[in-house]
Amino acid sequence: MQRACTVDELPPGESVRIAGPEPIAVFNADGELYAIDDTCSHQDASLSEGWLEGCFVECPLHAALFDLRTGMPSCLPAKKPVRTYPVLVDEGVVYVQSDAREHAA
Repeated sequence: MQRACTVDELPPGESVRIAGPEPIAVFNADGELYAIDDTCSHQDASLSEGWLEGCFVECPLHAALFDLRTGMPSCLPAKKPVRTYPVLVDEGVVYVQSDAREHAA
């Protein structure tokens, strides 16, 4: 498990980036927390710097949309999904289970 932040540090509509060999973006979409690969599958861009639209994040580089629930892209230019990760909140701290990666179906 990787510590991402506290719940208070991630208000609705915001995101945080967990640095590492493979960065992870954690989003608060109207109170629901999601974690996905931070790097767009189309080109090297940070999804944590994108725009949150409901359960979707828009890549800041070429406007590809990714579903935070599944990692699947919903429009071009992205064709490949990004990985999703389980999120756990324990005593007000947000954790991401990065060792149990899941590919979107």
